[in-house]
Amino acid sequence: MELTADTVRLKTRFVPTDLDFSKPESVTDLFRELEQRPLSSSSEFIEWLRDYSELESVLHEELAWRYIRSSCNTADTAAEAAYDFFVSEIEPLTAPWFQKLNKRLISSPFVDALNPEEYFVFLRGVRNDIALYREENIPLFTKIDQLSQQFGKIAGAQTIDFRGKELTMPQAAAKFKSTDENERREVFEKIAARRMQDRSALDKLFTELAEVRNEVALNCGYGNFRDYSFAAMGRFDYTKEDCFRFHEAVEEHVLPVIEELNSERAQQLGKLKLRPYDKDVDPLGRPPLAPFHGGKELLNKTLKVFGRLYPDWKSRIALMNEMGHFDLDSRKNKAPGGYNYSLPISGAPFIFMNAADSHGDLITMVHEAGHAFHSFRMNDLTLYSMKNPPSEVCELASMSMELITMDAWDEFYPNAEDAKRSQRDQLEKVVSGLAWIATIDAFQHWLYENHGHTIEQREEAWLRISSRFESKLIDWSGYEEYRNCAWQKQLHIFEVPFYYIEYGIAQLGAIAVWREYRKNATQSITAYEDALSLGYKVPISKIFEAAGVKFDFSAAYVKELMQFLKDELHKLR
Repeated sequence: MELTADTVRLKTRFVPTDLDFSKPESVTDLFRELEQRPLSSSSEFIEWLRDYSELESVLHEELAWRYIRSSCNTADTAAEAAYDFFVSEIEPLTAPWFQKLNKRLISSPFVDALNPEEYFVFLRGVRNDIALYREENIPLFTKIDQLSQQFGKIAGAQTIDFRGKELTMPQAAAKFKSTDENERREVFEKIAARRMQDRSALDKLFTELAEVRNEVALNCGYGNFRDYSFAAMGRFDYTKEDCFRFHEAVEEHVLPVIEELNSERAQQLGKLKLRPYDKDVDPLGRPPLAPFHGGKELLNKTLKVFGRLYPDWKSRIALMNEMGHFDLDSRKNKAPGGYNYSLPISGAPFIFMNAADSHGDLITMVHEAGHAFHSFRMNDLTLYSMKNPPSEVCELASMSMELITMDAWDEFYPNAEDAKRSQRDQLEKVVSGLAWIATIDAFQHWLYENHGHTIEQREEAWLRISSRFESKLIDWSGYEEYRNCAWQKQLHIFEVPFYYIEYGIAQLGAIAVWREYRKNATQSITAYEDALSLGYKVPISKIFEAAGVKFDFSAAYVKELMQFLKDELHKLR
């Protein structure tokens, strides 16, 4: 079937296309109809279930567009008000209704007629939602949403003046590629100084968030927010102890590789130790890689990459572009970071990022494209919940794309040496990224295991944990104060707590997917697409298995994959 805006759009049959969200009672009426509708047969139950799913999809899409508009322009007060209205008026209204409908679903005599192979994961999730529901948490979730939005507003307003030109933080960070050490130092110090201006505000914001989150956990009978989060995030396939083992595996098998790479880098730069601003510059003194100029060129070259690897991927990106579902360039008053936001009614997701013409932006683009391909592949699944796999699976889709696309990066780098250099840079980032993932995850465990800690204790813990996973060849002298609060740049800690270990688990899976791709590209892409099409109909381990890899983050597996990466890095010398 040809991909068009019309063919991918979900045709609604229950929710009116002109539903007026400014009138909460319009939403309430739909829930009430589902609550009161007679169900006298399996077929009526299935139809009811699909209408329920449709309502979830519509609500998701409405929230998505309001979030997208507010993050595209954090100074747009109307967009901010529209988002706030939804999270403060609509979401609290819907929460009790979801609980009522979930209970009706589970207690229905027709639920046993559902195919257990297809609906096991879905029903497990519904039962989990019922168990975690507390009416007293509804206003707390609203407060958390509102507080979380403050981070984007604070970070989005951060800019520096660099030699007479105002730069956003992503634009400024691109300067770390400069071969002029004085320029790198100047940018680093300006970034640090600017972030330090918001240090107290972000400390206060996190303290408030932690307090409310802890209250949510206690209301549900958990001793801390970490334990609650594992349940709320549906982490049925691994435990906090597995996370600790991942930390240990990174410390044992990833850090030695990082030390080797940093030792070589320091030697090439003629230094005994590296400064924090030396980690991104080319150690051989070559100018920064320049893969594109502006978001339009980034998109055009991305289309060429995907067209060479798998035509369907190109078609999906082209359709998103046709529908206006991209906002790529960095600018003032734009929220930080990048994301792919699924739009279950539109059928084509939205990609947001802060491109500043750097190689890192190329990585972000193909990463978010992987999420987008996932969204497209799940369009045909029966229920909304089946289109919401856990992050470990979502990140497998995106991180695999970072590695698979390397074969076609000559579209960005026609010079063979630049193409090879870009690939080596990517593999080095994969290795260092695993250490940062372990750092952020371990820090979040500490944050919520030690509720009520002081700001001083928080900084001490950050320094201890970050030092555990950081190369001993990094010299922070003179920047100790900034180092103490460097965790504040990680938006996940503020906006999506505990959403970070998934990157580590998925990165291991992505390395394995790439290893299979190197053996048989066609077979590997087929397996990748098959895995994405499963959505969340089966447990995580089965999805990884469909992709042709293991769901494993043991020390032995980490050691095996690190050796593979070392071999690949050696080929790129």
